[in-house]
Amino acid sequence: MTWLPVIWAGVIAFAVLAYVLLDGFDLGVGILFAAERREEDRDVMVNSVVPVWDGNETWLVLGGGGLFAVFPLAYAVIMPALYPAIIAMLLSLVFRGVGFEFRFSAATTRGRIWWDRAICVGSALAAFCQGLILGGLLEGIRVQDRVYAGGWWDWLTPFTLLCGAALVIGYALQGACWLVWRCEGALQLRARQQARVLAVTTLVLIVVVSLWTPLLHPRFSERWFTWPNIALTSPVPILVALVGWLLWRGLSRGHHATPLLCAQAWFVLCYAGLGISLWPLIVPPDITIWDAAAPPASQRFLLIGALILVPIILAYTGFAYWVFRGKVRPGMHTY
Repeated sequence: MTWLPVIWAGVIAFAVLAYVLLDGFDLGVGILFAAERREEDRDVMVNSVVPVWDGNETWLVLGGGGLFAVFPLAYAVIMPALYPAIIAMLLSLVFRGVGFEFRFSAATTRGRIWWDRAICVGSALAAFCQGLILGGLLEGIRVQDRVYAGGWWDWLTPFTLLCGAALVIGYALQGACWLVWRCEGALQLRARQQARVLAVTTLVLIVVVSLWTPLLHPRFSERWFTWPNIALTSPVPILVALVGWLLWRGLSRGHHATPLLCAQAWFVLCYAGLGISLWPLIVPPDITIWDAAAPPASQRFLLIGALILVPIILAYTGFAYWVFRGKVRPGMHTY
């Protein structure tokens, strides 16, 4: 049944995109801790994401668990190929999570500063490692007899480092735009100024990564630059430019929600571009979703669970954002 792997590829792709959009802004808020010196402002930043950050990571669990259960060959190849980056990412997320939980319990100001550093370093390293993983996957993984055949450091290349830096900057942009939406006063003004700089930097990095990616494999280049494919793919860069204009306009005119929506629209468009490059591959350059899929009976059984769980996750996520809506001000407690 060839449609089952397609459905499951869509479910996992949706889970990963939801994680990037939701956990991306709270990772960005953590990254921006490095630019804030006042403890009161850092309190506001943390309070803006504390009610939702751990729920946002549910999507990462769903994406990783779905890959393991439904595409076991892809999981068995990707994990050893990208193990150092994946383990570093997970440890960084744990480090950041501990910082969120314990910073308000610190007995001294100095202790709270160390937990703030844990949030900042953990957020930045997690974002950087996610970029390394993405870059390593795009560059391709050497497979022989359905087993990873590369070395321990194959994932560490100039392209993966560029992807890591791009994701850090992109998440920081999301974080700045989130603060523009959720905060007020001087903190919001600084976030708006940071978002302008980060938006320009993010756009430059999107262009560089987008031009580099088709050079990695002939399949990618053919998908983007040959006729009639170019007629179908050209809307993506056009929309990226349009969203960039709307983002700058929203920041300049004092809009609150528009910058965040535009920053996340950039991520959606980049994700669409990634899908255009990869489809139907799940492990470049050769393993497709059909090659990596589990037996149909397993896919059907797991799909029943997904049809029950995904709406529940969406419902409680939406409820959490609704309950904790509105501006976050100094002195407020959302934890």
